[in-house]
Amino acid sequence: MTKVFIDCLPFALPLLIMAVGAIYSEKSGVTNLAIEGFQGFGAFVGALVATLLAPAMGSGNQWLIYIAMLSAAIGGGLYACLHGLLCIRFRANQVISGVVINILSVALTSFLTSAVNTAIHGTSSNKLVLGISDRFNIPGLCNIPWIGGFFRNVYPFEIIILVLVVFLWYLMYKTSFGMRLRACGENPQALDAAGGNVERTRWIAVIISGALSGIGGMCFAYSLLANFSSGIYLGYGYLAIAAMIFGNWSIGRTALVCLVFGLAKSGGYQLCIAMKLPSIYSDLFLMLPYVLTLLLLVFFSRSNRPPRAAGEPWDKGKR
Repeated sequence: MTKVFIDCLPFALPLLIMAVGAIYSEKSGVTNLAIEGFQGFGAFVGALVATLLAPAMGSGNQWLIYIAMLSAAIGGGLYACLHGLLCIRFRANQVISGVVINILSVALTSFLTSAVNTAIHGTSSNKLVLGISDRFNIPGLCNIPWIGGFFRNVYPFEIIILVLVVFLWYLMYKTSFGMRLRACGENPQALDAAGGNVERTRWIAVIISGALSGIGGMCFAYSLLANFSSGIYLGYGYLAIAAMIFGNWSIGRTALVCLVFGLAKSGGYQLCIAMKLPSIYSDLFLMLPYVLTLLLLVFFSRSNRPPRAAGEPWDKGKR
């Protein structure tokens, strides 16, 4: 069980920060299925910056990881502007926009990755190789029986994500901006009548969702893959959206769902090892989070309550 807990958080926390990004977008009234594309494009930008800076800073320099995460946030935020432009400015169908942006991200980053490798290394590889992030134990807590595994072999980005989630929870529920954001997704006409700017609030929320998804993608690249490639598009963005839905658009509940998904993934992998099955079966056990998604959808979807204005283009003249 200790190994299950150790491997849980490196998957659950990047998933959580992406889900929080989706919550911000949908709380503002913009349905966001583009999380998968945001995380992929953001991770590409972060990996590109890390690749370009590695010769000067050294591939083992841990500061390179933090720079890559910041770059991924910027890249994801900029790419999210495309979704904002389609959905907020041109009032396109938000579901279709999200799907198109996901498809575009896969094609665009694959092409750009090959182009970058051709320019730098002379080979059209489809991967940008990254360094390995350091891991550490939290003194005292790592010795607690059973749950001590949560505090062993911790990636630095896990601490960063936890701090970000707490800040984003405070911003959502304890500030005037958060109140305007939530009003924007429930009754944008009332927010407009009170002097709020609906379009600006939605733009900020969509860009935040892109930035947070980019951070999540960069964390997956450093922890699960050790590189950037098309393997970053494994459905984690859709899994984050599922966590948001099962968490009923609440940051606290979504965190619990992501923890369950993380335990399912790490538990399935450890079960495969314990049963001494060939490695070919590991992918079968890694399907557990997605199977769990289907089960949760069957039993809990009726009790969900999305923001009332989610998916509806803003019309100032509508009352």
